[in-house]
Amino acid sequence: MITIIGSGRVGTSAANYMMLKELDDILLIDIIEGRPQGEALDLGHAGAILGLSVRVKGSNDYKDMEGSDLVIVTAGFPRKPGMTREELLAKNAGIIKEVAKNIKRYAPDSIVILTTNPVDAMTYVMYKELGWDRSRVIGFSGVLDAGRLAYYASLKLGISPASIVPIVLGMHGQKMYPVPRLSTVGGAPLTTLLSEDDIREIVKETVESGARITELRGYSSNFGPGAGLALMAEAVKKGYNKVFIASVVLDGEYGFRDIVGEVPIILGAGGMKKVIELPLNEEEKRGLEESLKSVRAMIDSLKEQGLA
Repeated sequence: MITIIGSGRVGTSAANYMMLKELDDILLIDIIEGRPQGEALDLGHAGAILGLSVRVKGSNDYKDMEGSDLVIVTAGFPRKPGMTREELLAKNAGIIKEVAKNIKRYAPDSIVILTTNPVDAMTYVMYKELGWDRSRVIGFSGVLDAGRLAYYASLKLGISPASIVPIVLGMHGQKMYPVPRLSTVGGAPLTTLLSEDDIREIVKETVESGARITELRGYSSNFGPGAGLALMAEAVKKGYNKVFIASVVLDGEYGFRDIVGEVPIILGAGGMKKVIELPLNEEEKRGLEESLKSVRAMIDSLKEQGLA
């Protein structure tokens, strides 16, 4: 069973995509009475209309997640217009600590993927609170960032986004580090296919797209995160050993330890199999280091507050 903790826009979008893929039965959990039950009922009706063999249930009790082998965490305060992910730090850390205690109690053998922002810092909080191997605690981030990079590059090139292998490293947020030189089309780097002005434009659009969505519609993205979470869940449930960019605890890779950053990983049954280290040049190494400084500052702040 897949448990999704948090029945807001991201959680229900993820449930919808996972239901369409018929990955497993789904449990929605939320502290708001009626919300997960209502969302589950609506999704269940949709599944019946589409002829899908998936059960979707809703609950306000963590105990109902017993036996789940995959837990998706979307719970937390949403980012509002003008609010940075960093401003959510202390507010959401308390929520993640409470969620982690219940996961540890009721789903001790599960793989955990979370998207609560700021996701790199929240992944660290979850990892510390659970005390599990880092391979089982994964932050959703890079799939969305990389997808956005592919989207904007595809508009410039006039090709399908599926033809682009995008690379974004570092933190998930305003300090993310897109790497156009290592983002390729048929093996050719974007830097050889686009002008410097075009590269600067797609990097800027990638970094600012989350805030732009929030500005335009009044709340943050949910379809993109929901789709990415479904792909990651599919890789875990079906043992695909597929490469994603995700936020994980680094243990010496790229020269960093005891910090979370988005990097390419191999994801399959049991969680993360390996971190893939890319051949960064000196400029890219500095860009990654600068990006992760923001994550380090958030983690240090959490430690000072006794939240990590």
